[in-house]
Amino acid sequence: MADKKIIAVLGATGAQGGGLVRAILNDKSSEFSVRALTRNVNSTKAKALADMGAEVVAVDIDNYESIRSAFTNAYGVYAVTFFWEHFSAEKEIAQIASIAKAAKETGVKHIIWSTLEDTRNWIPLDDKRMPTIHGKYKVPHFDSKGSSDKFFTELNLPVTFLLTSFYWENFIYFGMQPKRGPDGRLALTIPMGDKKLSGIAAEDIGKCAYGIFKKGNEFIGKRVGIAGEHLTVKNMADTFTKVLGEEVIYNNVPFDVYRSFGFPAADDVGNMFQFYHDFEDYFCGARSIEFTKSLNPQLKNFDSWLKENKEKIPIG
Repeated sequence: MADKKIIAVLGATGAQGGGLVRAILNDKSSEFSVRALTRNVNSTKAKALADMGAEVVAVDIDNYESIRSAFTNAYGVYAVTFFWEHFSAEKEIAQIASIAKAAKETGVKHIIWSTLEDTRNWIPLDDKRMPTIHGKYKVPHFDSKGSSDKFFTELNLPVTFLLTSFYWENFIYFGMQPKRGPDGRLALTIPMGDKKLSGIAAEDIGKCAYGIFKKGNEFIGKRVGIAGEHLTVKNMADTFTKVLGEEVIYNNVPFDVYRSFGFPAADDVGNMFQFYHDFEDYFCGARSIEFTKSLNPQLKNFDSWLKENKEKIPIG
């Protein structure tokens, strides 16, 4: 272990970070070892990573000194933040600034920053096509990340900007799974019309990140996008029908209706889908399936992901 380069992984028990930790630890010939960073080292997930061979270290992402300590002597850092814990773009921006500063101070040789677009570059705040949220954002959980890319560039860090896609795990954990309507039929309710949605298995994000680290300096200073498949929601509903053995229809609601659904940050998520829809050519174009497969040859498509995970999807 002593001669291996340490990759410090934020969010190590989460979807993206966990995927990277497992990708490294499952490769017995890897040149890297893992420092799994998590708020709670005593969680079941953290203990499972320790059992696999990770060095599990506590980190408080809201405390700069904690982050700096966690990055010390690391060759690489995988940086990801979790907006949905607090729903605050400002809090997320402050966390990202601390991550960048700590990476600079500790001399990290390669940082992968899991980012997204600042949608205000496409839809200015005064653009009435989409409501403005909190007076400052169009899609807060995108804009906070995209606007924070500058923290890495201003410090001249050896960074790869990794543009991720819609997690298919949202059908398991985020309440987006097919639901029964009053008529008893299952429906997938997402406001995407006939436009394609870039999606990916969360585990594959971690595998792609590992692919980037293995390439050394090749992607430092670059912005790369990943996806497992680009599908219309009708395509996805048809795949659900096939895999579940029960018809799933596509319920294409207007953006304003989706924004009014009342779950936490429904306006943010509704705006996100409108961004995917209105800028489909850009969004899918920035996320090449072929490139993603070059990083991760085991890349799953939606059909194979769904077959593996159908029992986990909470369908009543």
